[in-house]
Amino acid sequence: MAVARGFVALRARAAFGAALVLALPACKTSAPTAAPAAAPPAVADAQPADPTDDWHGLVTAPFGSVLKDMPAALHEVLLFQDAAQGAGAAVEQDCYAMNGPNPSFAGQRLDEYTLCFRHDRLYRIEATLQLPAATAAQVLSRACGDWLKNPAAPGATDGACNGHEGSIEFSARLRVESDGRVPLSITLESGASSP
Repeated sequence: MAVARGFVALRARAAFGAALVLALPACKTSAPTAAPAAAPPAVADAQPADPTDDWHGLVTAPFGSVLKDMPAALHEVLLFQDAAQGAGAAVEQDCYAMNGPNPSFAGQRLDEYTLCFRHDRLYRIEATLQLPAATAAQVLSRACGDWLKNPAAPGATDGACNGHEGSIEFSARLRVESDGRVPLSITLESGASSP
């Protein structure tokens, strides 16, 4: 009887081994197959957007980034606001400028570039670029059309452009100074609530 049990146990092990050998090829992965070729993108009739007019280039760190984790060295700046702008927002924010060169916009280095933090998290970017009076309206209109994803739209109206992309609100304004200078002021602000 003991011999019969040993024989059955041996036969069971042999059957298990044979099943294992037969199952191994099923575990083999097949070579990756190439995905079907995607159709080429449609050619747009409109002129491609000028990458130098893209406000995304002004975002040197994601909104919500912690002040101490900023990728560039910063120094604190003091911002003064007149009573018409309201003092509430100024009290809640700390603003900094970069120690190195400012980013570019419309093919020029920005004259001013400020990163503002609320509760040590980036929530606002302010940039200013001096433009020639002869081309200032064209620069704003072209940039606004790109920002609003509709180059055919007139874009800026009355020297201003406003919109949003996701939780980021953007605005740009032209202001004619008494000395004839025309600064373009761009503000990017995170619409997400701060902590």
